[in-house]
Amino acid sequence: MTGCVYILISEKSDHFYIGSTVDPKKRLTQHNNGEVRATRGKGPWRIAKLVEFLTSTDARRAENYLKKQKSHKAIEALIIGKLQWPQQYSTTIRL
Repeated sequence: MTGCVYILISEKSDHFYIGSTVDPKKRLTQHNNGEVRATRGKGPWRIAKLVEFLTSTDARRAENYLKKQKSHKAIEALIIGKLQWPQQYSTTIRL
């Protein structure tokens, strides 16, 4: 089963949220409905980047890799395509 890493951006502030899922549309709805504690009250959210991986395990590993960057600039670079995923992750850019 494929998995996705998504980067959300708050329409209210310049906050990003990074997550992984097999159903990005459903997950975005959960974020915007306040069902996710980490993003509750900080939205509305929109998807800034969606990257599909061959497996959900690869998606979770890539999510952890990106979260370890702890850099607003690194996230922005990934969104605009200036930062590439490490080669160990097989990706298909969806957005």
